Amino acid sequence: MGMKWALITGAGGGIGRAVALRLSQDGFPVYVTDINEAHVRETARLVKQSGGDVRSSVLDVSDEDEQQNVIDQIDGLYAVVNSAGIYWTKPYDTIAADDFNRQFATNVTAMFTLSQKAARAMHDGGRIISLSSRAALGGRNNTHYSAAKAAILGMTKSMALELAHLQITVNAIAPGVILTDMLRKRGDDLDSLAAELPLKKLGEPDDIAHAVSYLADPRAGFVTGQVLLVDGGRSIGGSNPF
Repeated sequence: MGMKWALITGAGGGIGRAVALRLSQDGFPVYVTDINEAHVRETARLVKQSGGDVRSSVLDVSDEDEQQNVIDQIDGLYAVVNSAGIYWTKPYDTIAADDFNRQFATNVTAMFTLSQKAARAMHDGGRIISLSSRAALGGRNNTHYSAAKAAILGMTKSMALELAHLQITVNAIAPGVILTDMLRKRGDDLDSLAAELPLKKLGEPDDIAHAVSYLADPRAGFVTGQVLLVDGGRSIGGSNPF
C-alpha cells in the first residue's frame, strides 16, 4: 500500500482506538490523535505492539491551528476518520443555546474544517469517513446531539459531490448503541438496552472499525456520499431511545 497514511481523531479509546488498530492491521500507517495525551499514547503503544507504524499527537479538534499542524506533519495523507466527538443527554425543555453551540463546535464545525484541510492535502485520491450516529434519526433527550449528528449527514453528501472530481470519497457511519466506556459510565441497564434491539445484543467498537475498514479501503472507490447504519437493526425497529 505504500505510505498512504490514515489520520484518526478521537483515537484515545473506544471506537477511535478500535479504528486505529484495525486500519493498522489493514496496512495503513496511522496517525492517531486525541485531546487526552495519556490515552492517545496508550493507543500508539497498542498499535506498535501489534506491529503497526504509528505516530501520535494531542489534538483539540476545535482548534484550527492545531488541525493544520497535524495535517502538515503527514506526508501521504490518504484517509481521515473523524471519530472525535462529545455527547451528553438533556431533556428538550432544559437545552440551552450553549448546548447547541458546544455540540456543533466539536461534532460538526471541527469535523468540517479538519476534513477541508485534509482534502487539500490529498494528492492521489482519498477517503474521508465521519462518525455520525443513529441518533441523527431522532431520540429522547438528544435534540442538541441529534441535530449535530444529522448535520454530519448533509455535510457528507455535499462534500462527496464537490470532492468527487479529485477521487476523494466521503462517507459517514452512524453507530447505534456501542459498548464503550462512555456507555458503561452512564449506568444504563445494558441487558435491557440489548433486549430492545432487533439483534438482541449491543455493538462493539470493532463493529464500527470493520465498517470504517471497508470504506477506507482503496478498493471502495465507487462508494461515496453514503451513510452506513451500524446499529443492530435499531433504525428499522426496536424501542430504545438511542
